[in-house]
Amino acid sequence: MSNEIVEIDGSFGEDEDQILRASCALSAVTKTPCHIFNIRTGKPGPGLTTQKLLEIEAISRFCNAEVEGDFLRSEEIKFYPKEIQNRDFHIKIESAGSITLLAQLLILPAISSPLENSEPIKIIFDGGATDTFFSPTIDYFQNVFLKILEKINGKVELNILKRGYYPEGGSKVEIKVFPQKLKNLKLTERGKLRKIRVISGASEFLKEKMVAERQIAGIREILGELKLPLEEKVEYYQTQCPGSQICLIAEFENTVIGADNLGKLGKRAEDVGKEAAIEFLKEAKSEACLDKQQASQILPYLALNKNKSSFTVSEVTGHCKTNVWITEKFIKGKFTIQNNLILWNPF
Repeated sequence: MSNEIVEIDGSFGEDEDQILRASCALSAVTKTPCHIFNIRTGKPGPGLTTQKLLEIEAISRFCNAEVEGDFLRSEEIKFYPKEIQNRDFHIKIESAGSITLLAQLLILPAISSPLENSEPIKIIFDGGATDTFFSPTIDYFQNVFLKILEKINGKVELNILKRGYYPEGGSKVEIKVFPQKLKNLKLTERGKLRKIRVISGASEFLKEKMVAERQIAGIREILGELKLPLEEKVEYYQTQCPGSQICLIAEFENTVIGADNLGKLGKRAEDVGKEAAIEFLKEAKSEACLDKQQASQILPYLALNKNKSSFTVSEVTGHCKTNVWITEKFIKGKFTIQNNLILWNPF
């Protein structure tokens, strides 16, 4: 473990919520302590929220970290990570906290742990939401992000045992992470489009109203005349409360991109599909190899490799810039952004 402590201003940039997750994950990977201050000072109700405390509690137990300042509304924490020792990790989530955000937080240190060539690290999420606001849907996470992770030798198996939506959660998800050395990424050409998969799902509470089918009808209304190779899948789930989601996944020769959306009380199911299709068209027309969600998520993994990486992205978001800033604080190297091309150069 490094004797130095990395100082992180939690009010930096446009995405204050991302700073806490990325900093703690990279701290756990590099075994470098960090001090995060000004936590969410630009948000209503500044300081640590219930969701943020859940994330800190999860990562601190996962890597046996010592933490100072981990209480509700605290505006600073100090995080002192140690080694991951347990291959079976169980997280109980009482709220409708996002499982995909927690998975992002834990997969990075798990995949780069010193347990290489050993049994996988198993993480079970009991409770929480598979599909909730301000986070990727679990279909996107599984079928888009994890597929890009595979390209750099990242192996993660995800099994959805039960779906859950806001506000009650109640999900159950099992993840297996295989620790191994990651490869670099060179991805600037998509190749030919193979197919576009559409996964439309909803709670059994909404089956009579045919919400999942109507979400797909909204997709067809936007994409129908383009004669795209669509494969549609409708799913209904036993859940604790109503909810729905839709995800489009475009599989190319060299990459995968996607777009997703959530149902919302008072919003027509058809409009949920339309919004997802419009967002998907923006991503598809950019001709970039990674969509705007993927780019931010993959950056820390690329920095763990000692070789150069490069990829094109549809849009360099504030979320992406925040992850660049944080990653460079923990790992020696430099990200360079040239229009829609992002390059990683290790020192």
